[in-house]
Amino acid sequence: MVENERKDERTGDSGGKSPKKLRVLLRTFGCQMNEYDSELVRSILGSAGYGFVSDELEADVVLLNTCSVRENAHRKVYGNIHEIRHRRKGRPVVIGILGCMATGLRKELLEDKSLALDLVAGPDSYKRLPEMLDEVLQHHLRGFDVTLSEFETYADVYPTRKDGVNAWVAVMRGCNNFCSFCIVPFTRGRERSRSVANIIDEVKRLVDEGFKQVTLLGQNVNSYHHDGRGFASLLEDVSCVKGIERVRFTSPHPKDFPESLIQVLADNPKVCKQVHLPLQAGNDRVLEVMNRHYTGKEFVELVGRLRKACPTLALSTDVIVGFPTETDAEFEDTMRVMKEVCFDNAFMFKYSVRPNTKAAREMKDDVPEAKKTERIVRLNMMQTDISLQKNKALVGQVQRVMMEETGKIKGGSVFGRNDANKVVTLPYGNFVPGQMVDVRIIRATPHQLKGELNSPLN
Repeated sequence: MVENERKDERTGDSGGKSPKKLRVLLRTFGCQMNEYDSELVRSILGSAGYGFVSDELEADVVLLNTCSVRENAHRKVYGNIHEIRHRRKGRPVVIGILGCMATGLRKELLEDKSLALDLVAGPDSYKRLPEMLDEVLQHHLRGFDVTLSEFETYADVYPTRKDGVNAWVAVMRGCNNFCSFCIVPFTRGRERSRSVANIIDEVKRLVDEGFKQVTLLGQNVNSYHHDGRGFASLLEDVSCVKGIERVRFTSPHPKDFPESLIQVLADNPKVCKQVHLPLQAGNDRVLEVMNRHYTGKEFVELVGRLRKACPTLALSTDVIVGFPTETDAEFEDTMRVMKEVCFDNAFMFKYSVRPNTKAAREMKDDVPEAKKTERIVRLNMMQTDISLQKNKALVGQVQRVMMEETGKIKGGSVFGRNDANKVVTLPYGNFVPGQMVDVRIIRATPHQLKGELNSPLN
């Protein structure tokens, strides 16, 4: 839909230029799915004739693709808008919000006069962007569409990507889990999956463009299903595409990890031996109020099955501290599970209220900020020690590394990633992105490995 006419200053008449010749600055905040969605937006607007720039001073249109999962993303987006207007010093520009904030905070965004937004579009409305921008630019109307679809997968849109080694491929959209802290089902809708054939066609095109690695994406990627085919089968098919060296995926849910998926992970040499497995909390009562559908014991048992099938497996996780009603003793359960599992690395967050979630509606944010900080500091210190020990265990080993950054950087180093998705730096050499090399690990920090070239691989 298109809302009432705006009287604000904008690029309305575009100085006599057709909107299709206007320049767009597209910035992305949040998760890998947002990165992929921005690639869809580039394709859709590029096909309509819009160009892209990287400097807001050169832009006629600024689109911010946003995240609603964490509070920090909100602050960045709001700050970005005010900074852009300040830098332009009164020069008009069309500003639009895309993504999860568009659906999760649509009322607030439209009513906030300090933002003076021209366009708000949700994750399922990107095909309408050319039409919406035309309405804004030609008719001085505000574009607004946050409709969620039960069917939209963008299977008919091939993303416009930047050059690189890894390509994100969204195999499904939406989520049916309704964790009490998470807004994704409300901002991205219910689960729907693309066909296997459509995904394979995209991966083949990626190989033709020079990509060596794909990462399959989904809000709950291992619940993928289409015409009786599950995620384990999809992984096998993607790995068979000639030219693909590595296949990764994120993020799986611990409650949906069948033995068939464990076996593919263990047996298929192209499927990387690395899993991001969100724990969120280690206490059973807290997990229940989070609506996570597993206990701490069941999570540890799943890790045991994974490591038995794949002893070299690297694990990362997400953890929330200070969830409503979490006691000191319950937080200690999280510390205990983290210590027992020994993740290679972890992303830790202090709980913050997300509007429209069950936690926001029914639970008081009753853990003091100082207590949240104390808990996350303790957890971070423990995880840093664990990560260091995990990485030190690799010193002396030869790791196969896919090179990513091959231009000279500070200190004359370049870097790639090993099978476990860990950053490996080594002295500058005559490498190309995507090249596989053998690297002997000589030093380790909690966050990266340092090595020396052992021998190049063909």
